[in-house]
Amino acid sequence: MLRLYYVVIISSPFIIFYICKAAYIERHDERFSEAQRYKTARHMVILMKYFGRIHTSVYGVENLPSDGGYVMYSNHQGKYDALGIIAAHFKPCTVLIDDKRADLPLTKEFVRLLKGSRLDKTQPRSQVHTIHKIIAEVKQGRRYLIFPEGGYDNNKNNVREFLPGAFKCAIRAQSPIVPVVLIDSYKPFGVNSLRRVRTQVHFLAPLYYEDYKEMSSSQIAKLIRDRITAVIESAVSSTAAHA
Repeated sequence: MLRLYYVVIISSPFIIFYICKAAYIERHDERFSEAQRYKTARHMVILMKYFGRIHTSVYGVENLPSDGGYVMYSNHQGKYDALGIIAAHFKPCTVLIDDKRADLPLTKEFVRLLKGSRLDKTQPRSQVHTIHKIIAEVKQGRRYLIFPEGGYDNNKNNVREFLPGAFKCAIRAQSPIVPVVLIDSYKPFGVNSLRRVRTQVHFLAPLYYEDYKEMSSSQIAKLIRDRITAVIESAVSSTAAHA
């Protein structure tokens, strides 16, 4: 958390500017395209990375589908996860976020800029509404980021079991599923240090509807988790061998 506090303090003038800009965009929504909103959100992330001395190596951008909507499913490690992926993802995308986390300072403005979806885990009816909303938006061409583990406390480079229900959005939208691998993403805001830190984002080859239409959500969840875990294990083993 030390780095997070440091970034907030040292970049406070920029934070105030972007909070005001986000509020202005919210009030005049009809004047701003999704691409313009996303550009503003990415500027916020890039500044945060600069002040936070965070470098993210990106792999597999060529695997991202060139057209239409899709859903990215990523392992979850910490507060930097969505920021790192958005910094690596040049086309506009948005995120599904837990309703409680969405109300944290700065996070609220960020989610509003992206027109993200909030999931209230205490309200089943609201959850159904949110899922239907995401399905409709993906069919219309939006790109979503979802973390199917449902939490990240002390995950580090370990991957929890994926919740099969998280994949219903992609299944019902019949959209491509893009596995995303995060490595060392817990370090920026999970390690009390201001030393330069490096994380990794890997976009893996997508799974298209024709590939998974005969599979259950549980089978899809296991397949995506296995692919993500394999990349993490390979990277961690390679790092240990060169240590």
